[in-house]
Amino acid sequence: MKIVVDTENGVPPWRQVHDQVIRAVTAGALPEGARLPPIRQLARDLGLASGTVARAYRELEAAGWVATARARGTVVTVPSGRPDREVLLRAAATEFAAQAHDLGADEEAAVAAVRSAYRS
Repeated sequence: MKIVVDTENGVPPWRQVHDQVIRAVTAGALPEGARLPPIRQLARDLGLASGTVARAYRELEAAGWVATARARGTVVTVPSGRPDREVLLRAAATEFAAQAHDLGADEEAAVAAVRSAYRS
C-alpha cells in the first residue's frame, strides 16, 4: 500500500492518511490481518509528525478499521457493520459536494472536476 500526502490540497494530512487506508481496505488492497507500518516509520516516510499519523491510526481504530496490539502492531480488522463501497462512495460524494458548494462552484464545474480527477 502506498500512501501519498499532499499538504497543498487543504485536507489535513491525518485525514488523507485515514482516508487512503480506508480506500485500500475497501478495495481489498489491505486484507484483514494486514499490518500497517509503525507510526514513526510512516511519519518519517511521509515527512509528517508522528502525532499526525498517530491521530489517523486512532481514528481508524475508533471506527473499527484497525486494531492495535503491542506485540502485533496495527492490523486491519473486519468489524461487522462496516459500510460497503456504495455507502462509502455516497459519503465521499456528499463531502465533495459540500466542499464544492463552499468554494462557490456550480454543479457543472463540480462534475467537471470529478471527471478530470477520475481520469488522472
